[in-house]
Amino acid sequence: MAKEYNFSDVFKKVSSQTRKIYYRKHNEINLVPDVKGEMIKSLKLRNFIFFLCIVIAAVSTGVTIFFGVIAGGQQLAISSKKSTIDNLSEKLKSYSDLNDFLTIKDQLSNVSDITDNKKVLSRTFNVLSALLPTGADSIRISELNVDLSAEAPIFAFDAQANAGAPPYIDYNVLDSFKKSMKYMRYDYGNYVDKYGATIPAYCMIETNSEGAFFYEPITRDIYAYWNITGDGCNPSTSTEQDNDIISPDTDVETETQDEPANIIDGYATEDYNGTPVVRVWRTPQFSSWYKENPSDKEPSIDLSGAISNVPHFESSCVSYSGEIEESTNTVKWSSSNNSCLLVPDGDNGIVISESSNGRDASDELVLRFSATIALAPEVYNFNNKHMLALAPSGRYNVTDSYVQIQAMFGQRAKDCAKDDAACKGGN
Repeated sequence: MAKEYNFSDVFKKVSSQTRKIYYRKHNEINLVPDVKGEMIKSLKLRNFIFFLCIVIAAVSTGVTIFFGVIAGGQQLAISSKKSTIDNLSEKLKSYSDLNDFLTIKDQLSNVSDITDNKKVLSRTFNVLSALLPTGADSIRISELNVDLSAEAPIFAFDAQANAGAPPYIDYNVLDSFKKSMKYMRYDYGNYVDKYGATIPAYCMIETNSEGAFFYEPITRDIYAYWNITGDGCNPSTSTEQDNDIISPDTDVETETQDEPANIIDGYATEDYNGTPVVRVWRTPQFSSWYKENPSDKEPSIDLSGAISNVPHFESSCVSYSGEIEESTNTVKWSSSNNSCLLVPDGDNGIVISESSNGRDASDELVLRFSATIALAPEVYNFNNKHMLALAPSGRYNVTDSYVQIQAMFGQRAKDCAKDDAACKGGN
């Protein structure tokens, strides 16, 4: 059994001096550490802040030195480059042909702008072939001025109208000529191969040696010749073109391995002045191209006018469409051209400044008049390829040629003589 101690008895036995010492020490232990603890914490915080300031000062000094090195290096690099530039500048200025070079460079930078603003004046005769009526009622020009400087090309001309039958002087000819302006159209676009790739304009032959368009005499449909063997003229086999131009399921090289002499790259050719050419129709061949269920390889045109698997002309103005007539089970084809107006203001686009009776070089009675016509700007734009003016009937004037252009012009008619009663009295 453990022995029990009575602590009160023990403390009583301790001397009073000893208890004094105990209590003194006990009080020092309980009171002094609180003050010293606060002081120690303050000292630690002071030391930490001091250490942190030293670290920050060291980092700032390092960053300053780092950026100073960079700034100094950049300055040295700039000075070196400036010296190099100054040396090259002095060397460049020493070239004797510098001015010529800068002039050529400046001109080359303006080539695209020059091309965009380039006009093709030779299209005037094709426009005249559509504007001027032919047949019994004829109009011949004695003087013509074409102004291409304005935004809209202007025809200013003196002409003479001949009714072709007595009394010859007939204002209905002039009135009909004026009212026909709203029916004038033009057409332009690109020739494409059977894969849809654009054929360069210089590869197409559109007129013969007399300037007349190639056309089928019976249907009056026109076509052009594609010089398929010309340099860069076959876009779907040129290495300069993207490969995706070629139809994915067509192997051009395979097609050309065992082809006859008149077959080139899968196209039937014919000879034109010793050159193998491919005939490309400008007007669709509806009867031979339309099929209800065409194969993937044969030429076709659908009812919306989309053409495939045959080289053809893609017009920027004329659209075609077909409609099946249930009574005859045939397709009725139609064309429309509502946007490409040769004279945008219609009959208001022609201004007759004066008119009078007169006699032409054959001494026939004619109606003399002066007029100006404002044409569509796109007609003379160089970037609009294969431009063609359309007569009021909607058909192409395929018989135009350099020889027939002479018939558009004639000697200026004379004023009525004082004693010429027939001339002065003509209605």
